[in-house]
Amino acid sequence: MAKRVLVVDDEMHLRLYIKAVFETAGYETAMARNGEEGLAKAREFRPDLVSLDLMMPGEGGIRLFRNLRADPELGGVPVMVVSAIAGGTFEHALRALRAGAGGKPWADPEAYVEKPPTPQSLLDAAARALGGAEHEAAPAV
Repeated sequence: MAKRVLVVDDEMHLRLYIKAVFETAGYETAMARNGEEGLAKAREFRPDLVSLDLMMPGEGGIRLFRNLRADPELGGVPVMVVSAIAGGTFEHALRALRAGAGGKPWADPEAYVEKPPTPQSLLDAAARALGGAEHEAAPAV
C-alpha cells in the first residue's frame, strides 16, 4: 500500500511540483494551500507524512505544525519542512516550532528541505522522516 503524503504550500507551482515528485515515486498525495486547509485535509486524508512550508500567509506553517503536534490522532505524523529559510537560519525557526503549550515543547520536524527542492532531496528527506527500510532506496526522479 502506497504511503500518503500531504503537501501544504501556498505557492501552487511548488505544491504541484512536490506532488508530482511523490506521485512519480509511487506515493499517494493530497494538497492544501494554507494551514487551515492543511489541518482539515490531514484529518480527512490521514497522511503518513506532511510536507510543510513554514512561511505561509494567514494560518501559516508554524501554526499548522503546532496544531498537528497537538492533535491526538495526528501528533505522530512525521513532518518534513520544505522552506526557503536557509539551513543555518532554520535553527531560529525551530525555536518557534519548539514553543509548545503549557511549557511542554513540541518535537522537532523529522526532516528539512531547503527551497528550491530537487526531486532527490525531497525523496531522501521523506525516507528519513518515514524511517522505513522500504523508503531508504526511494527511486530517483
